[in-house]
Amino acid sequence: MKRCQYPEVREKFYGSIREVFSWDWIDGNEYGLAGIHYINEEFRQEIAMATDGLGKIYAKTVVMVQQSPESLLEMLGLPTETFQAIRLPILPEIPTTIGRFDFAHTAQGIKMLEFNADTPTSVVEAFYTNGKACEFFGAGNPNLGMEQDLTDAFQGIVECYQGLGYPIENIVFSALDWHEEDKGTVEYLLKRSDLPGRFVPLENLRVIEDELCAFIEGEYQKIDVWYRLHALEKLAEEKDEDGYPTGAHVLDLIARGRLAIINPPAAFIAQTKAMQALIWGLHEAKRFYTEVEHEIIERYMLPTYLENPFLGKEPFVAKPIYGREGGAVSIFQADGSVLEKDRDEMYWEQPMIYQKFVELEEVESMTVTGPYKGRLLWGSFLVGGKASAISARIGERITGNLSCFLPSGYKK
Repeated sequence: MKRCQYPEVREKFYGSIREVFSWDWIDGNEYGLAGIHYINEEFRQEIAMATDGLGKIYAKTVVMVQQSPESLLEMLGLPTETFQAIRLPILPEIPTTIGRFDFAHTAQGIKMLEFNADTPTSVVEAFYTNGKACEFFGAGNPNLGMEQDLTDAFQGIVECYQGLGYPIENIVFSALDWHEEDKGTVEYLLKRSDLPGRFVPLENLRVIEDELCAFIEGEYQKIDVWYRLHALEKLAEEKDEDGYPTGAHVLDLIARGRLAIINPPAAFIAQTKAMQALIWGLHEAKRFYTEVEHEIIERYMLPTYLENPFLGKEPFVAKPIYGREGGAVSIFQADGSVLEKDRDEMYWEQPMIYQKFVELEEVESMTVTGPYKGRLLWGSFLVGGKASAISARIGERITGNLSCFLPSGYKK
């Protein structure tokens, strides 16, 4: 596509879907790109296989952590306020209801960089927008029919809670009301869930007596099931204006079985990047996993540690255990000199993991400012315990907030 044609084509496409996907521009920057990055069926099957295999390994490891002493929970960087809630065995066979693995497509094959198990975004992009782009540009959709996975997963987790004796009458989906992407993502998930719930902004929730309540139709009503695009590590820290630990109280409600949450609390164990170090350490020691599981770890994971063994030997990446959108990520040469460093201020106070550095593949795409060469990061969703939709983002070596969504598809 010629540069002069691109803005008009782009507006024609994104203008037609903004009722669902309205954040194709973010803070004045182009986020959604108008074009297709073509893939083949072999790559699509490989990324699904990696997602399935790693999902099962995470599920097995989460159960082990749930049954471990508090010293391991501390080593993984889990806040004390979460210790009781995360031990709840809601659906032990899956690590989360909706999670997203991030992969690099390298010369050595597909490599997992991290697992966003608690509050993943890019959901609308993968399950809705990518398919619309494939229709518009005449490509085959690698995510065809996978919106149903979301419906099945939400129905499944709520049925599970009901079977465990939880009330499920009042279902609330929440995000920050002012955050267009988060709110749009949650409203989309509410619709796809096919549950009789409603959207209530996070700012309209209160702990009243011993219940989490939502302000609905002029009054506060008890929440039975709460889907939240709100990270548990943030919840653990939250206090009222008078200093009351509201977040710790909500986590206590969860621990006592008085509030059902989606993703379930054990997903927070899978969220910490320290889990990658634990899995890799068990793999190196040839412990805990089956021979097939060890092969999956060796093939798709990267050497990851809580202490840095790479300095003076090979390039590496330092990441905060709960960082998001590339926050506080640094890439180092073997001698310790900085190759690239995130410039935002968030997450630097967190404990770090150290991971072997791999280059993301370089691709080129048209943008409103002309052709752009960037690095491609693949997101692959694990939904209800199985591999589901994928999405791609193009940006710099560190995939940050300004990285763009690039639709992917098959050539027809």
